[in-house]
Amino acid sequence: MQNRAYIFILITLMIDAIGIGIVFPIMPDLMARVGAASTGEGALWGGVLMASYAGALFLFAPIVGSLSDAYGRKPVLIAALAVLAVDYVIMAMASVFWVLLIGRILAGVAGATYTTATAYIADISSRKERAARFGMIGAAFGVGFVMGPAIGGVAASWHIAAPFWIAAAMSALNVVFGVFVLPESLPPKKRRPFGFRDLNPFKAIIDAFKIPGLAIPLVCLFVFEFANMVYPTLWAFFTRELFDWSAAIIGASLAGYGILLAGVQGGLMPVFISRFGEFRTLQIGMISALVGFVGFGFISTVTGLILVLIFAALSDLSPPMMTAMAANTVGEDKQGLVQGVIASLSSIAAFLAPLVATGVFETFVDDTGIYLPGAPFLMGAVLVIMIIPLIYRLRGVAQS
Repeated sequence: MQNRAYIFILITLMIDAIGIGIVFPIMPDLMARVGAASTGEGALWGGVLMASYAGALFLFAPIVGSLSDAYGRKPVLIAALAVLAVDYVIMAMASVFWVLLIGRILAGVAGATYTTATAYIADISSRKERAARFGMIGAAFGVGFVMGPAIGGVAASWHIAAPFWIAAAMSALNVVFGVFVLPESLPPKKRRPFGFRDLNPFKAIIDAFKIPGLAIPLVCLFVFEFANMVYPTLWAFFTRELFDWSAAIIGASLAGYGILLAGVQGGLMPVFISRFGEFRTLQIGMISALVGFVGFGFISTVTGLILVLIFAALSDLSPPMMTAMAANTVGEDKQGLVQGVIASLSSIAAFLAPLVATGVFETFVDDTGIYLPGAPFLMGAVLVIMIIPLIYRLRGVAQS
C-alpha cells in the first residue's frame, strides 16, 4: 500500500508541475495580451503575478500543513487539487490583468499540494529514505516540466488560453484519481489538535525556529530558494530579450531543463547520496548553483546557455538535502508543521524575489546605459556565496 501511495504522490506532483510549467512559455505573450508595452514591463507584471501567488501561499501553507496534521493528509490534498482546477478555468477566461491576479491568489491558497505531499512522503518513509524520496519529488517535477512547457508552447499556437484549459482538465482528473486511489497516511493516534494559533503563519515559523537544530537548514533553504526564483521568474523574458525566442522555443528549452532535472534528481541523486552521503551531495549542488548563476550572468550565445543549464540542473541537488536535514530534526507529529513552514519560507522568498529580480532585469534592460540581462543571475550568485558558511554547519544532521 505504501508503494501505491508513493507512486500516486509522484504522479500527483508531476501533473501539478505540468499545470505550472504549461504556463511559463506564454508569459511574455500573456502579459502583452493584457497590456504590457515591453519585455521589461511584461517581466514586472509577471513578477507581480508570481508574488501574489507566493503571498497567498505564505499565509495559508502553515495553516494547511497544520490542518493535515490534525485531520489527515488525504482530504487536504484533494481539496487543494480541486481549487487548482477552478483556478486554471479562471486563468483561461481572463482578459484583463486583475482577473489573472485573482486567479493567482486563489492558486496560492490552494498551494498546499506540495506541502501536504511532502508531509505524506515523510509519513510513509524512514529517516534514511527521506532524502532520496524528497529527491524523487524533484524528479517528478522534472518530468512534469518536460511535458508542461512543451504542451504549453504547442497549445499556445492554437489559442493563448488553450494551455490553461488543458491544465484545468488534468487537475480535475487528478482529483477523481485521488479520491479513489489515495489511502490516508496519518493515523488518528499520530495527529495533533488544530488551534487558533495555527492560523498565524508567523507563529508557525517562530515555533519552528525554536526547535533545536532547525534554524540553520531553514535559513539556507530560504536564501537558496530566493536566489533560485530567478529561473522561473525570468526565463521566458530573459530568453525572449536575449535571443527573441518564440513561445514554442521557450517551451522546448524548459522541457530540456526538465529532462536534465529528472536525470539529476531521479538518477544521479540516489547514486550521489549512496556514494558520497547527503552532505557532500549538498556541496556538489551548491558549487553547481554558483557556476550556473555566474554563467547565466554573462552568457551571450545559445551554446553557452546549454552548457550552463547543466550546472543549473545539478544545483537542484541542494533543496532535497536541506529538506531532509530539516525533517530529520523533528518528530513524526510535527512533519506537517515543518513542511508547511518550509513551504511558507519558500513563499516569502517567492513573494520577494520576483519583485526584486524583475526590477533588476528591467533596470539593466530598459532603464540604464549598462545592458546586462543576466544581472539577476549574478545577484543569485552573491546570495549563494553568503550561505556557504552556514552550509558547513549542516554536516552533523546529514545521514551518512
